[in-house]
Amino acid sequence: MNKKLLIPMIIIGLFLVAGVIYLWVTLDNQKKENKAMQELAELDKKEMENEYQQFANQYSEMKTKISNDSIIAQLTAEQERTQRLLAELRNVKTTDAAEIARLKKELATVREVLRSYIIEIDSLNRLNQNLTAENTQIKGQYAEATRQIEGLSSEKATLSEKVAIASQLDATGISLQAKDKHGKTTNKIKKCTALQLNFTITKNVTAGNGTKTIYVRITSPTGTLLAGGGSFQYENKSLASSMQKTIEYGGQEIPVTLYWNVNQALMEGTYNVSIFADGNMIGSRSFTLK
Repeated sequence: MNKKLLIPMIIIGLFLVAGVIYLWVTLDNQKKENKAMQELAELDKKEMENEYQQFANQYSEMKTKISNDSIIAQLTAEQERTQRLLAELRNVKTTDAAEIARLKKELATVREVLRSYIIEIDSLNRLNQNLTAENTQIKGQYAEATRQIEGLSSEKATLSEKVAIASQLDATGISLQAKDKHGKTTNKIKKCTALQLNFTITKNVTAGNGTKTIYVRITSPTGTLLAGGGSFQYENKSLASSMQKTIEYGGQEIPVTLYWNVNQALMEGTYNVSIFADGNMIGSRSFTLK
């Protein structure tokens, strides 16, 4: 073979081999990142299934503790609705983002309805305690009300546990903005020096007041976490966060703003934001940055 042709052919062959190796490594990394994203989606779906099941079980328990037919009928209807939504969730694939988002919104509604019933029953319990302090004549006038709430005092501890579930915080109005070095909003990701996240913790009179630490995870279009916010416990696992903030919560609606300073090259695409507090995921949303 002509030596003048041999050397170029060898060089071309080496380039081809290098290209194959690079492609193999890239595909392997992408596979690992996709697996991590799938595992987090499965965790989120599993937590939603557990909450739906807990709420359905609580409706069943609450019906055995009261004798008011009207309230029992309302609880039964809400229990059946919760079980129907649970069945829908179990049949949804984790890749169906739109359906998962719809069922997550429905879950927040179920939690709010359950919370209202817990407050109502707790109110009946307090009414019973007041009635016991009245004289015999007034007790007779309120005999029907007394029968409706009979036995609720012995269930105070159980109701307290239910309130703990219903007191989970919710994050709404989630928005993510890219900021340039002057602190102004920019549409060009190349000019982005910080990401500003805004959301609102909704009013929840059953939630415990005091200091709350909010953790946020932001994943890039490749599934890589934008790290830098320490770690926290979720589903018996330690997860890394992008940023965290401690707030003073008093049961009323409160706006929250966090910043993530860019310390790596950002790419165009969809970024996923998940917000956590008290060991629960309280909100999530996806954003497209160009």
